[in-house]
Amino acid sequence: MVRSELPDLAAFATVVEERSFTRAAARLGVSQSALSHSMRSLEKRMGVQLIARTTRSVSATAAGAALLQEVAPALEKIGRAVAETMQLRERPAGRIRLIIPRSAAEMVLMPKLAAFTRKYPDIVLEVTSSNDPVDLVAGEYDAGVQLGEYIQRDMIAVRVTGEMRLAVVGSPAYFQSNPIPRHPRDLKDHPCIGFRFTNGLYRWEFEKGRKALTVSPQGPVSFDDPDLVIQAVLDGVGIGTSMEGNLAVLLNRRRLVQVLQDWCPSFPGYFLYYPSRRNQPAALAALIETLRVSD
Repeated sequence: MVRSELPDLAAFATVVEERSFTRAAARLGVSQSALSHSMRSLEKRMGVQLIARTTRSVSATAAGAALLQEVAPALEKIGRAVAETMQLRERPAGRIRLIIPRSAAEMVLMPKLAAFTRKYPDIVLEVTSSNDPVDLVAGEYDAGVQLGEYIQRDMIAVRVTGEMRLAVVGSPAYFQSNPIPRHPRDLKDHPCIGFRFTNGLYRWEFEKGRKALTVSPQGPVSFDDPDLVIQAVLDGVGIGTSMEGNLAVLLNRRRLVQVLQDWCPSFPGYFLYYPSRRNQPAALAALIETLRVSD
């Protein structure tokens, strides 16, 4: 079926069902003359008369009835699919594809996931874990979560955490045999465990008053998983970084020693981002409201 035929075939089915151009035009929201023109055009393209018209009645010809018998199930199926799709704007249901760093998933999504699934049983979340900033549209994702500095300016961004801070840490055993760094420049004398994006290492950014400094970690190993970075730190391999909030338990238990705190200012944290507010599905709106935190 040629795509351009679909509106006229749907109109044809309505005319036959209503047995009246007047009632069919009113139901379709078009003028009677426009509907008549569409039917004549369809018949011309088909090369056969589909509708028998008199001043008193309208009915399908034998050719029209045969055509309708074939296309009616398809038109009904299309109608149901369109109606179900339109309901997604009103009813929180359907599939949401979300891409989020693993650490953000543990911090932002997992604490609220059970309550979310109970409240919205018709929503299915497809969660992809990735540390790399991505193009949502190219990757066919509905939304993502990322640090604010990595989100493109044409995205809509909603805060999902409070302010955060980078923590520079080593193990107590490591610092028993190595001096504690007092300035970011001292890190050049330490093995630094890197955290790696696909396009390169994460650079450690420091700031104190009006002074700012960026350090590219140099050490024996780098990981694309932040949990492995901290595991290597715990094993005494060297100094590493993570979000301070993720390390609260380890710091409280004194399994890690935090250094350079006065050089690590807070920053805005994680945001949920998505391409547009226009015609936003109810399922996405429900997820946004669930994860949102007050500015």
